[in-house]
Amino acid sequence: MAERAALEELVRLQGERVRGLKQQKASAEQIEEEVAKLLKLKAQLGPDEGKQKFVLKTPKGTRDYSPRQMAIREKVFDVIISCFKRHGAEVIDTPVFELKETLTGKYGEDSKLIYDLKDQGGELLSLRYDLTVPFARYLAMNKLTNIKRYHIAKVYRRDNPAMTRGRYREFYQCDFDIAGQFDPMIPDAECLKIMCEILSSLQIGDFLVKVNDRRILDGMFAICGVPDSKFRTICSSVDKLDKVSWEEVKNEMVGEKGLTPEVADHIGDYVQQHGGVSLVEQLLQDPKLSQNKQALEGLEDLKLLFEYLTLFGIADKICFDLSLARGLDYYTGVIYEAVLLQTPVQPGEEPLGVGSVAAGGRYDGLALEEKVRTTETQVLVASAQKRLLEERLKLVSELWDAGIKAELLYKKNPKLLNQLQYCEEAGIPLVAIIGEQELKDGVIKLRSVASREEVDVRREDLVEEIKRRTSPALCIC
Repeated sequence: MAERAALEELVRLQGERVRGLKQQKASAEQIEEEVAKLLKLKAQLGPDEGKQKFVLKTPKGTRDYSPRQMAIREKVFDVIISCFKRHGAEVIDTPVFELKETLTGKYGEDSKLIYDLKDQGGELLSLRYDLTVPFARYLAMNKLTNIKRYHIAKVYRRDNPAMTRGRYREFYQCDFDIAGQFDPMIPDAECLKIMCEILSSLQIGDFLVKVNDRRILDGMFAICGVPDSKFRTICSSVDKLDKVSWEEVKNEMVGEKGLTPEVADHIGDYVQQHGGVSLVEQLLQDPKLSQNKQALEGLEDLKLLFEYLTLFGIADKICFDLSLARGLDYYTGVIYEAVLLQTPVQPGEEPLGVGSVAAGGRYDGLALEEKVRTTETQVLVASAQKRLLEERLKLVSELWDAGIKAELLYKKNPKLLNQLQYCEEAGIPLVAIIGEQELKDGVIKLRSVASREEVDVRREDLVEEIKRRTSPALCIC
């Protein structure tokens, strides 16, 4: 009995070795040699004389959740959903599987990780890889041009799981997206603000949010001499710099992807730089990079983004990192990724990252219509004159931090009438209006959308007044 158990263990280990070689795309000769060893072991094992053993286990890369773990997850989701609602988002849901053609070609080199399903009734289907591409399909089907939505659901990836490092084949994503045409960087800044709010509220440790821009990467690749056809695959290599050394990335670029060592070294000069807005300004003066139209647009937008992040009070949490690439093909502009940091073991040592916990970016080409009360927004922060975007950003940030569900239009100088019409269409009950005189007097004009009545409220009293006006009435029967 003990001998058979030992032999079964050898068969299991050899089977894992064969699967590992196939995933690593080893040579056919090496795979055949190991398969032959596996068959030989199975032959020694022979038929099981007793009843076949039924193994109770979860599929590879998945897990069960105990009641205690579910309670923790529910608390985490409550924090995340509260933040999404505070920023005026509405919720949607989509099927767990999509037509295969909907997902094909959207994820670059990661497309090989999509789970395909067998034909069940004439349609070729795949399990969703993320929630973003189904969202794009939802917008196109419903002819929407603007929407701010969140979606929390499971996604599936035919990845090589690493359970100890949190890499599963089935896991939840918590998505927040703003679709529409807006002035540059205002919605992007809000997405970063949301990420920082959630990570701070969860109290899971210190974190840093790395930002970059796909246009800067593409411009950098162009001036370094990377052929256009290799931009995306080289982007995928650069994206590994948070896990492996520059030398390993360079070897992949040269050995596997055909770049010359000189081109790779030129890329290395850029992608090993990181810093704050000062690095953005430095690169704006770079004699080669600043002459590339794409890179210049990306750098100018990043400079503007840092201005808004400063107004939101989160610039100290943001790092401009030229090695951040994000492998997905659909990103077209700003990209970002939050990583948890560990305290240095010894003074002077670099903090050790424990991996990415949130990420996102801009992808152009999506659009929305909001005519029914589908959000829980309590107040829209508006302005009565031009050149008051900074003041609107400061005020909406104060309201979010105080737990108020607030929005603002993503335009630098929106007309007051357009802002009021937006409230009527979206069912937002209150408007907090900032004007030059209000700023001088230290008050905010609070307007009821339904009655059109306006009252001046001291800025320090605004949060309580909004809560008082939007709290559900208490009925004692």
